Amino acid sequence: MPPQRVFALPRQQSLLLPAVINPFVQDTKLSKAAVIKCVLLGIFLVPLRAILLSLVLMVTWPVSVIITFKHPLKGATEPMRGWRRFMCRRVMAALGRAYYFCMGFRVVVKGKQVSSSEAPILAVAPHSTFFDGIVCIIAGLPSTVSRVENLATPIFGRFVRCLQPVLVSRKDPDSRKNTIQEIDSRAKSRGCWPQVLIFPEGTCTNRSCLITFKQGAFIPGVPVQPVLIRYPNRLVTLFYVTFLATFFFFLQFLPPHNPTEEEKKCPALFACRVRETMAHALGVPVTDHTYEDCRLMISAGELTLPMEAGLVEFTKISRKLQLKWDSVRKELEGFAAMARSCKGGRITVGEFATFLRLPINSALEELFALFDRNGDGTIDFREYVIGVTILCRPANTEDVLQMAFKLFDTDEDEKITREEFTALLRSTLGVSDLNMTKLFKEIDADGSGFITFSEFQSFAMKHPEYAKLFTTYLELQRYQAIQEALPGDLELSGGTDSGDRQEDSTSDKKDD
Repeated sequence: MPPQRVFALPRQQSLLLPAVINPFVQDTKLSKAAVIKCVLLGIFLVPLRAILLSLVLMVTWPVSVIITFKHPLKGATEPMRGWRRFMCRRVMAALGRAYYFCMGFRVVVKGKQVSSSEAPILAVAPHSTFFDGIVCIIAGLPSTVSRVENLATPIFGRFVRCLQPVLVSRKDPDSRKNTIQEIDSRAKSRGCWPQVLIFPEGTCTNRSCLITFKQGAFIPGVPVQPVLIRYPNRLVTLFYVTFLATFFFFLQFLPPHNPTEEEKKCPALFACRVRETMAHALGVPVTDHTYEDCRLMISAGELTLPMEAGLVEFTKISRKLQLKWDSVRKELEGFAAMARSCKGGRITVGEFATFLRLPINSALEELFALFDRNGDGTIDFREYVIGVTILCRPANTEDVLQMAFKLFDTDEDEKITREEFTALLRSTLGVSDLNMTKLFKEIDADGSGFITFSEFQSFAMKHPEYAKLFTTYLELQRYQAIQEALPGDLELSGGTDSGDRQEDSTSDKKDD
């Protein structure tokens, strides 16, 4: 059996694991003392708060009706002016503060909010809970981005209308384009419209990092004022807020970020630099997770995998490996077929071999090591996607498949019999009692008793791991031949030979 090469393979730094593995899950644990405290306080606070909130709503709703009376329900063509805008900024904002005060919120504001003409867009992060809506109250009821369906919500729909939101419709295929155009139009109105408040992360996180910012707020290329949210209380839950006496909320307005000419031409760069500024001020790392990772988490759960298995930092993976969400979702299904039987959504070399219907050998162990980027002896879904895309698919070429087919087809009759198939695998894998019937039947799609090149090629395209396994076997054979031919030279060469071997090996090292 050929020896396994044991030197480390170079890795592309930007594809290593992120600083925060899962920013979408908040592990909330309440001690017994905290639960008892909340229940005892709740006996008095819940009824009192319910009464106070009802009184505030009874006043707020008619005020919102007056403000929006005979005002367009959808697609407002011009901003509110005069008494309508005064009542929004003063009366509705004061009632909003009273509403959150009754819930126990105490707001501390740092920094200064600039005018709409100085920074037409407010970028708020991190977004972690629906209580973050208090930012709208503190900022004087700027416009927001909202779903059309929210306008039909009883009572609160009237409050949303007062904000004159940029409306998004899931039923309209042009909704995303129209939304961006509307944000751009308002941002360039030279202060006529109120500021547009946007949560650029696009989804909620646990505040442990800042994930990828969506580009919508940065496409207009106008100054953006970053706004930071901080919750000193670790437990930001509906239960805790409802039953706790007070809850502090810190809001910080940073100086506006004026985009350079380069940033105006590249919204992604603009978004990235604003995120870096905010992350530095918050003292948290940044990751390339995005809302699509949430979707993959849900898909992983549907495939009976741990939900964390679906996290791949989709923004980075899609950009560097040129993958779309549907492609990654398809790879998740393939990974699930391997990982369902194991705990934790990670596969070992034994499970990898079982999935490929092959025994563990040097070539398979080296292929597994190529997938196992952090060297912990297991492969997670992120490592699997990178391995299949960078290592396996490039090896799945016409020339490689032709070469492999000819090795199996010993009598050169352009078909592989079961005996030819089993004999070669027994020889290469060094296993005399190897039973390859199941794998042979899977490749032999039409059940004819032999494998044609089209069947061989079709199977290889669906399972690119085999092509890489084949090329890895050839590399090991060459490596063994060099060792047998020049054993003395190899012993004397030491570190230089190790470097040469590293160049010969397949790596995912690329320029970032």
